[in-house]
Amino acid sequence: MQRTAMNELLRWKESERRKPLVVNGARQVGKTWLVCEFARQHFKEIAHVVFLDNEEMRRAFSGSLDPDRLLTIIGATTGTNPQSGETLVFFDEIQECPRAITSLKLFCEQRPEVPLVAAGSLLGVALNKGASDTGQTASWPVGKVNYLDLHPMTFDEYVAAVAGDSLSQVLRSGDYDLMDTLSERLGDLLRTYLYVGGMPEVVKAYVDTKDFSLVRTVQMELLNGYERDFSKHVESPLETERLRQSWRSAASQLARESELKRFSYAAIRQGGRGRDYKDAIAWLIDAGLLTKVSKISKPFEPLSAYADDTYFKLYLLDVGLLGAMVKLSSKVMVQGSRLFTEYKGAYAEQYVCQQLVAGNKCTPFYWSADGKQAKGEVDFVVDREGTPLPIEVKAGENVTGSSLATFVRKYDIPRSIRFSMKGYKDQGWLVNVPLYAANAFFADDARRG
Repeated sequence: MQRTAMNELLRWKESERRKPLVVNGARQVGKTWLVCEFARQHFKEIAHVVFLDNEEMRRAFSGSLDPDRLLTIIGATTGTNPQSGETLVFFDEIQECPRAITSLKLFCEQRPEVPLVAAGSLLGVALNKGASDTGQTASWPVGKVNYLDLHPMTFDEYVAAVAGDSLSQVLRSGDYDLMDTLSERLGDLLRTYLYVGGMPEVVKAYVDTKDFSLVRTVQMELLNGYERDFSKHVESPLETERLRQSWRSAASQLARESELKRFSYAAIRQGGRGRDYKDAIAWLIDAGLLTKVSKISKPFEPLSAYADDTYFKLYLLDVGLLGAMVKLSSKVMVQGSRLFTEYKGAYAEQYVCQQLVAGNKCTPFYWSADGKQAKGEVDFVVDREGTPLPIEVKAGENVTGSSLATFVRKYDIPRSIRFSMKGYKDQGWLVNVPLYAANAFFADDARRG
């Protein structure tokens, strides 16, 4: 499978300012495969150290963190020459060894020529927890590492895997006339993506078999694995249960048939309160399982300064897992536009949020009127080169609605985006972009800018 993150890894390798690289992301988004494939293509060998269930290697890091000492041990353990410069040193599941996280600072300062990648899930959780099994604490190497966040596959990555690179290149080309001639094919692929999602193991199962029942089986296995992780990383059964309740509620609230899209603690269970569940939500966000989209009071820069964390929406890491959690039937894919309008466009919003975060490294917010003197909501607002860019998501070809126009007039915003199933159309203040081009649009926009 092709991942655009491979290009980021290559830029890191060739950078004169290279530091140890931390690849972060939720479990099963493809971190290990990506780094190992990168090593296969661009290095002579790989010194792959997996800290999960590896007491011997964790003991090695409990002593001196002198890089030369550690490289000698790593070489003996892996049968490689990690000091050659032609070997990629790979610390996998690094969250299981906090002292290995601390060691990255010393590698940066004392052995910067050694190419070192560290990958982990729950890194934020591990650091907040602070202590390893031996009671030793981790010190985050601030300023001494580079970062790469990995997410599920974007739609254009999915198209490359399912239909071939040539069709994916059409999406990335910015040629909307050409996309329009292939709109039926791209729309069909988008429907399957909303069901399959972008988790690499699920995509591979679909590519190999085209069996939607197997797709759902693999998705449920991933979901069950996430829930099993809850009990491994929190202190008590009560915390585990609150994580499970919050995780399941995030999916059901997103998919509910309601105009109210913001997340409600009270909807987790009767009488639910923020003080009971806010830590659970923060844990799920740190774990990469949820994306928090906060409300802004005004679309001024920086957007984060106008964020009101009292009101927020939650999206899952993957649209396919959302469907699995709410038991979306594969039958809706053959019913045309129903999939796009099911649950009042929840899948379309989840899909767009996923492309914004994974494909374009955006931090999305949303705007909503106060509800007293005015009503209306803009689905997403992102920072685009220092200018707020409002985004409206329409699940089908019916694009009526006044919220976006009212918002643009009120705040004198020169440009806005609407993603829908209609074709590309630039009206100046409003650009309509087909949903299937949501990720590719920003890359093309950056080239034009």
